[in-house]
Amino acid sequence: MDYARMRAVADQLAAHAPEDVWATEISGNEIIMMMSPANLHELIVYRLAKHLDRQLDRSAPGLIAHGGADVEDPEAGIKRRPDVMVFPEQALESGEAVHPREITAVVEVVSRSNPENDYEGKMRDYPTMGIPYYLIIDPRDGTGLLLSAPHATPEGPRYSTRREFRFGETVPLGTYSVDTSVFPVY
Repeated sequence: MDYARMRAVADQLAAHAPEDVWATEISGNEIIMMMSPANLHELIVYRLAKHLDRQLDRSAPGLIAHGGADVEDPEAGIKRRPDVMVFPEQALESGEAVHPREITAVVEVVSRSNPENDYEGKMRDYPTMGIPYYLIIDPRDGTGLLLSAPHATPEGPRYSTRREFRFGETVPLGTYSVDTSVFPVY
């Protein structure tokens, strides 16, 4: 099925979905229905975006840390809704989704119900879209993973740099950083 048709089906499903369906994503030939996140998940997202926005205001005016917007690459057949993205504020002024080339980093907080989405699907999709940094925060065990430097491989684009960390460490993310000491463990 071509991407435009897949997107139309995803939009129809979202329009008729139960109230606890929060968003739809498209990856490959799959439509993924996202359930509303738990409060602790949202607390981490809130703290992270607030922490990054303070740094961005000082070091990179015009960039924001924001959740709740889609990133879409029709050529690659991918639509995702990251927990937090860093991109120029002006990207929200037009279109339905942020273009992946405008994004400098994405952050996902791993959910208890579907960790494979963050560790497999998005680990494949974000380098395909050319997003420079992918940060995974895993409150299930207080760890995380920073992936960067997408490059071509025979299996498709992959991240070439991988850094594991534990909550409590400060993780560099481009020209800014993430203090993981404020994140709760599930």
